[in-house]
Amino acid sequence: MGARAPPSPSLIQDACSIVIATQQNNVPFQWVKYAVYLALLNNVYLFLVEELESAAALNTSITSVASVFQIFSTTIDTAAWLVLLLFFELETSVLSDQVLRGITGRFIRLIRFVCLITICTACWGYFAELYGLLASEALDPARCGELDSSWSLLNKLDEYESLSVDVCAQGEWVLLSNYDRVVAAPELLQGAIWLAATDFINAAAWILVVAVLEVEVRAVLAAKRAVPLIGTAIYPIKSSLYFVLFAAAVYWWFEGDFLDFWDAVLWLFAFFVIEQNVTSWRQETVSS
Repeated sequence: MGARAPPSPSLIQDACSIVIATQQNNVPFQWVKYAVYLALLNNVYLFLVEELESAAALNTSITSVASVFQIFSTTIDTAAWLVLLLFFELETSVLSDQVLRGITGRFIRLIRFVCLITICTACWGYFAELYGLLASEALDPARCGELDSSWSLLNKLDEYESLSVDVCAQGEWVLLSNYDRVVAAPELLQGAIWLAATDFINAAAWILVVAVLEVEVRAVLAAKRAVPLIGTAIYPIKSSLYFVLFAAAVYWWFEGDFLDFWDAVLWLFAFFVIEQNVTSWRQETVSS
């Protein structure tokens, strides 16, 4: 039997188009997609509750706009991402190219820009939290008399409780220099630092994902001939970024941070949908 000729690129593209079209026109798939969006909305509430409890345990007060972003960085970040996601869904799946080239498209890009600024500010909040955890000093036994229930004990990142144990009689402890009356066990502080670093890296990676998607969207709307070349050029970049995001999700799972893990899984699925939308949109634009 003679060897078969390899499938032509056009046949492969047609097959991909059929798969994507099947996903987008499949009613159960659409229901799953919007269920994920609702789950992400619920996560905004869950993160808000978590950060309110953390702020209450630390007796933290809001003194400036910067403090709002530092205290509620995850809630603000998730809410802004959700708005950004919905506008990406409109742009890549719902609205026509003609509409997007008009005032509606400019309005969508303006909202996306505001969301991106908010997300970048929230990313700064993650960095500020990480930076705050890096400064610590060993507990001086001479200060043991100062420790009472007004102090807080760090259990985990964003998880504190009122100090109710005699830390001076239970091994080594450290004071967090950038926090007011917070004490922690060295190993728990190190775990919190790693989680805070993961939060920051994850947030930065997502910002880069949006930047790359923005390049793709602009390319589809502006230059049809350049679309395939741009898609090929940025594929390795996106693959690397999604690998980082997947690794962060796995790390949260092993650390027992199930809310962050669940949130990461939902976001990866949501942006898988957006990526499929962009791929389908790009193929339609090239073939038209």
